[in-house]
Amino acid sequence: MIAADPFLLMWLTLALAGLAILAYAHPRMPLELTSVGLVAALLILFHVAPLRDAAGAIALDAGGLLKGFGNPAIITVVALLVVGQGMVRAGALEMISKTIYRAARGRPAPAIALSLLVALTISAALNNTPVVVMFIPVLASLADRLGHTASRVMMPLSYCTILGGMMTLIGSSTNLLVAGTAAELGMTPLGFFDFAVPGAVLAAIGFVYVLFVAPHLMPKRETEDDEPATSSGKQFIAQFTVEPQSPLIGIAAVGGMFSAFREMTVLMVQRGAVHNRAPFEDIALEPGDVVIVAATRKALIDAVARDSGLQIRLTAAAEDDAAPGDGAADDAEPAGSARAAQVVAEAMVSPGSRLLGLPIEQSAFPAADGVRVLGVQRRSRMTRAHMHEVRLQAGDVLLISGRSRDVRGLRANRDVVLMQWSESELPSYNHARRASLIFLAVVGVAATGVLPIVAAAVAGAALMVLSGTLNVRQAARAIDRQIILVGGAALALNAALSATRCPPAEWPMRKTR
Repeated sequence: MIAADPFLLMWLTLALAGLAILAYAHPRMPLELTSVGLVAALLILFHVAPLRDAAGAIALDAGGLLKGFGNPAIITVVALLVVGQGMVRAGALEMISKTIYRAARGRPAPAIALSLLVALTISAALNNTPVVVMFIPVLASLADRLGHTASRVMMPLSYCTILGGMMTLIGSSTNLLVAGTAAELGMTPLGFFDFAVPGAVLAAIGFVYVLFVAPHLMPKRETEDDEPATSSGKQFIAQFTVEPQSPLIGIAAVGGMFSAFREMTVLMVQRGAVHNRAPFEDIALEPGDVVIVAATRKALIDAVARDSGLQIRLTAAAEDDAAPGDGAADDAEPAGSARAAQVVAEAMVSPGSRLLGLPIEQSAFPAADGVRVLGVQRRSRMTRAHMHEVRLQAGDVLLISGRSRDVRGLRANRDVVLMQWSESELPSYNHARRASLIFLAVVGVAATGVLPIVAAAVAGAALMVLSGTLNVRQAARAIDRQIILVGGAALALNAALSATRCPPAEWPMRKTR
């Protein structure tokens, strides 16, 4: 260790701050690497050239630099991310999006405006990330109906959630960090709604701008090359059998169509040896009927997740015969949580596959690999045949479900090609009510001051796991390491700047001493 001039130490700290800003702004420099590098540089600097107070004691040590990682604001943000993930996983926000569409009476333009307004409002009490995740498919679908590319509505969605986050203390991580720093400096603690009035004014002005001005400034793209696989509106062919106790029994065709299946198109109803094709006349579903439908990936996932009486599957998976708690269960899942471990993905039949020419029901691929096929998308044309008559062709896309471990294991399977970025978890809609209650309890307790915000958020995150809405693995995945590292590094830099007395207002005072 060497004796360092405090004024020189101040300038070295400012130099590190400047380098960090440049690194954060560089598009090829990961935020995590910059944050870790900044913290490491500060630790080395204040160890080699320690800053001492008037009594000769070390004024800032490693503990002082690193305590920002345990700052209540960062802990609160992390806990709220877990709460938000619980809302997404349970599909609680999706109910809101469907209500919006019904309120707009199916008109895309008003539905987009209403969706943006609701997203802005929700983000005042929930982290931006889960709100954006839930509204992306809704707005992408509405944009498609208007003939716009999805990018025309994605940026306005991001801006609206940022604007909404300014209205309450827990609306954004920035608000929480500022409030925590103010409390540490001995200032009057900021309340839950102290941001409400100025935030609402700015949000209202910004919303009008985003709604009427921003769309005209957005670049017009002719294609969506970067569209994720999970947001596509392509149709899959699926089939289900009407079970004896199914709530679908008795549903009749009206005007030649089964209007009860709002998000699906019924192509054929097979009753014994009789094949009834659209338009349907005087047909009501009976036990044992095999129904062939065309639906989007999202519609099929919703039908499977909601236990809506549609036993959708083209093949049976190996785990269907396994007990919930046997050795085949996912290592990361507790016994009895088979549904929580399920994911959905897409796999394309490769040109040299052994499945070519085989009916889906007779192919050994799904059961052998622990997955089941929910639907098939044929590139050439829409088929109306029974699934045992459909023979696989190269380029066919299979919508599959299974444990995450089994689905990812298909990467080593030469018969199919697992589509990149197509994997998503199967929602757990039966937990929507409890997830909503936990979220409302967190907001209510924090807003009324019954508990500190950090205590309410951590309790809410714990309840999301204890109630079964999330498992430990899903909760851990919800935590954003960028928030932790960037926030901790910023607080470490703040501690260094404060210790070296380098705010600009103090520079003239230092020069006159």
